[in-house]
Amino acid sequence: MARRQYSKSDIKKLDLPIEISKKANIAEEDDKLVIDNKVSFLKYEENWFPHLKLLLTNSSILPKVTVDMGAVKFVVNGADIMRPGITNIEDFDKGAFVVVIDETHEKPLSVCKTLFSAEEMRNQSSGKVLKNLHYIGDEFWNL
Repeated sequence: MARRQYSKSDIKKLDLPIEISKKANIAEEDDKLVIDNKVSFLKYEENWFPHLKLLLTNSSILPKVTVDMGAVKFVVNGADIMRPGITNIEDFDKGAFVVVIDETHEKPLSVCKTLFSAEEMRNQSSGKVLKNLHYIGDEFWNL
């Protein structure tokens, strides 16, 4: 469990989508970015994406993909997201991180990496379109 404390210059290089206080205590620990003793970001393929608990307080950090209520149970069990379950797609590029929300409550369910751009996804009618990286109740949830 290696822990690396970040200096002010390290913090500037992170290029995170949130405002971080100059007094914040930031450390990297086993592919997790800990800000003021809370796991706030996770690493996937050398890129940081926000933890779901951070998205619960500010879901505008990432583009949103809305799924119908029939897809919710699959998403929160870790399944990748298939095109038929999606009801709304905001704009993003291929390979971007997105937050998946349910259509009724608009609450974050998971963070995914896109396999297609938003435009390509809108033109599809079937197939896997999002890789599920972090979802409610997974091993990262209670960190």
